Amino acid sequence: MKRQISFGQALATVVGSVIGAGVFFKIGTITAQTGSTSMTLFVWILAGIISIASGLTISEIAASLKINGAIKYLDYTYGRVWGFLFGWAQMIVYFPAQIGALSSIFGVQFVSLFGIKARYSNLIAILLVLFLLGINLIGTKFSSKMQSVITILKIIPIALIIIWGLFNPAKIPAPIIPLTVGTGPSFPTAISQGLLSALFAFEGWIVVTNLANEVKNPEKDLSRAIILGLSAITLIYVLINYTFMTVLPIDQLTNNNNAAFQASMKLFGQFGGKLVTVGILISVYGAVNAFMLTGMRTPYILAQDNLLPFSNKIGKANIHTGVPVVGAFIVDAIAIVMILLGNFTVLTDMLVFVMWTFNTMLSVAVIILRKREPELKRPFKVPWYPIIPIISVIGGIFIVVSTIINQFVLSIIGIGLTLLGLPIYYYMQKKNN
Repeated sequence: MKRQISFGQALATVVGSVIGAGVFFKIGTITAQTGSTSMTLFVWILAGIISIASGLTISEIAASLKINGAIKYLDYTYGRVWGFLFGWAQMIVYFPAQIGALSSIFGVQFVSLFGIKARYSNLIAILLVLFLLGINLIGTKFSSKMQSVITILKIIPIALIIIWGLFNPAKIPAPIIPLTVGTGPSFPTAISQGLLSALFAFEGWIVVTNLANEVKNPEKDLSRAIILGLSAITLIYVLINYTFMTVLPIDQLTNNNNAAFQASMKLFGQFGGKLVTVGILISVYGAVNAFMLTGMRTPYILAQDNLLPFSNKIGKANIHTGVPVVGAFIVDAIAIVMILLGNFTVLTDMLVFVMWTFNTMLSVAVIILRKREPELKRPFKVPWYPIIPIISVIGGIFIVVSTIINQFVLSIIGIGLTLLGLPIYYYMQKKNN
């Protein structure tokens, strides 16, 4: 591959891939889990630090191994079964849950904006999935161009809310010190649950590591793009959530999925609030499309290695559009089931738990490869080794363990769905042999 991606393009990839719906809609869940403005802002900052550390750590593998994607990194380090399980988890948990959760958010905001009865929100969510499925079946080129436009548009409502909020003369007090929790949760529970929720809004940063071999100056530009991109995103998230908390009192934010809509109405009035909410819907729409665009390729990749039943069907792309049609139907069908069975918080917590299990393994893989292959050429090395990888690993372990303790049923479901792939893997191995 040619090294043709500039620092600016790598930075735009980080920012465009991460900012989606979580920035607008996790405030209700996090305030319920923390009970205070100070702890709410703290978990956003902590989520940013852990994400930066993990991004830097995994970038070393991406730049060192001449293979594409996290599935292959796990194959290389731990064995093929782990790469398959990661792909399997992406196929049946991560991408469907992202699409399902984001579409559910879209449905809730859509019915609020247009005064439709709340019971129709799931129907709107499913119609969005089907509509975007049709758009993506037209062809990758068309959906990619649409995604570029939406990435620019999604910044507009964020900027408006932050700027108007900072200069709002009628601010509600939102103390950031001392660091406290509300009357309900304990301090460790507030941090662990709030962190799990905040990390949903940072999902997507790992995609930039797939560009490591195409960045012009990976030794400098890759790390700078991740550090500056995730730092900027963290700052944006802190400012917009601080704005929400200075516009609406915390008791009105708690468990409120319409916080962004209501805050916009207070800041900009009836017409301005609706206009900003339309911008928020565009941002959510773009996030759903982005995960659909990339998610349909996971079953296709697994089928290319003949690791799924009916791989001869799943591993084919349309000869005219290049779209893996069967893969798209698989991921979107699971997403629709999740919309009908789950809710926004459950879906996002499950996908964060499952993905951070594998993210932690990828961070540990850097340490393993440093020991196992010291002579491996590393165009990019994680700075301040081993401090940054240790932060990433400790953060990942904390997320996984605290989820098992605090949300045992959810974690068991996530683990169970992932392990469902094992009999399929060994069946296909036997069949292939």
